[in-house]
Order: sequence, then C-alpha cells, then structure tokens
Amino acid sequence: MKVYFLGTGTSQGIPVIGSNHPVCKSTDYKDKRLRVSVWISWDGYSCVIDCGPDFRQQMLSSNCPAVNGILFTHEHSDHTAGIDDIRPFNFKEGAMPIYAHRRVIENLKHRFGYVFETVNKYPGAPSIQINEVRNNQPFIVGNKTVIPVDVMHGDLQVFGYRIDDFAYLTDVKTIEKEEILKLKNLKVLVINALREEPHNTHFNLKEALDFITLVQPDKAYLTHISHIMGFHEEVQKTLPDNVFLAFDNLEIDL
Repeated sequence: MKVYFLGTGTSQGIPVIGSNHPVCKSTDYKDKRLRVSVWISWDGYSCVIDCGPDFRQQMLSSNCPAVNGILFTHEHSDHTAGIDDIRPFNFKEGAMPIYAHRRVIENLKHRFGYVFETVNKYPGAPSIQINEVRNNQPFIVGNKTVIPVDVMHGDLQVFGYRIDDFAYLTDVKTIEKEEILKLKNLKVLVINALREEPHNTHFNLKEALDFITLVQPDKAYLTHISHIMGFHEEVQKTLPDNVFLAFDNLEIDL
C-alpha cells in the first residue's frame, strides 16, 4: 500500500494569503502546504481521504491517474470544497463512490445541491454514489476493510480511518478510550498537529506527541500543520526519532 500526502496544511494553506510571516516567505518546498488530504493506493485501487479546495492542483501534481472512492472525515470546506473537480474521473470511470457520516452527506447536499440532483440534472455535473459511514461498522473499499475511528474536533464529530496497519486522523482534539483501542499495533499513524500553542479544536504539538506515545505506532507523521508551527527543518530536529513532519508530495510505502 502506498500513501501519498497530497496536502499537509491547515484551512488557509501555507503560504497564507497576504502574510509576511517568515514561514510563508520560505523558499523550502517543505514549507509550502496545500489543504490537508491523502491519496492511498493498493492492488490497482485508488482512494483519497478528503477532497478540499486544492484537489485539482493536487491531482495534477501527484499524477494521480484514477480515484475509485473518496472518504470524507467531516464537512468543513478545507476537506470538501473540491468535490466539483471529481468530474474528469466521472468521465473516465463513472459515478464516484463517496463515504461519509450521514451529517456530512446532508451538509454536502445543502452546499452542492446540483451534484445530488436526481431530476433534470445538468449533464456535466459531478456524479456520485453515496455510502453512509457509521461508527463501529467497518466497510470495504477495494479489497480492504476500513475501520472508522470516531473522534471529536472541538464539539464536532469527525471520522478517522484505519486500513490494515495504517491510520489517518485529522482535526482531532479529543478521542475516547474505546476508539483509541482501534489504533493499536499500527505501522504508521498520521495525526494532526496544528502548532505549539494550545488550540480549542485541534491537537497542538505536545498533545499530538503524547497521543503518539499512547498509541505507540512504529512511525507517526504529523499533518494539518500551521505556519505558526515554524520552519519544517527546524521543527523536525526537535521530534522523536520515529515521528516526522509530513510534507506535500511525500510518499511512503507500507
């Protein structure tokens, strides 16, 4: 299984529009972060987790030839606003299966009504197949079992996903003990770490590192990173040996 980090930034991305922060002015490609998303592929199957406003650019940069499904973590725009750009995949492969909590599906119907229209639908509109995700109900994508992991983003429920020995969680602030049990014996954990200072709805760096210590994956990659975290290379030097700042276009093999 291959994991390709399409984007590792926050809702604003890095550089932030109009910002003079030193990280936003950095020339290091690892300090340039699109909105958070990941592409996972195995045995001829290809899916992405989240489809944000940079989706088109991410597909072009990664040379992704096909997407067979989209797993949504939650409804915030930095995770969903690229849904219109699935159309080229529709033209090649037909309707796109999407997997999401019922609340997220209803939110997408409200915001992207033309995508879900069933009567007099515009011929060029995106085409989808809806699959509702429920906690404690694993489901199949490709030939693999996906385990939903229920977490909280402040007061908002969010799904993380485990596939084999890989788990991807973003926008986490709290997680119950029974959900943590779903994350044992991982080879790779991807977890959000916004910045060093505390935040109301996201793990900061200390919280992410404490969580990694609790779960004990072989390796962990931090994502959903703000420019306030600091320069990539400087932050990386402070991390434990098995913890890495993810960066856009990083690819790992499991």
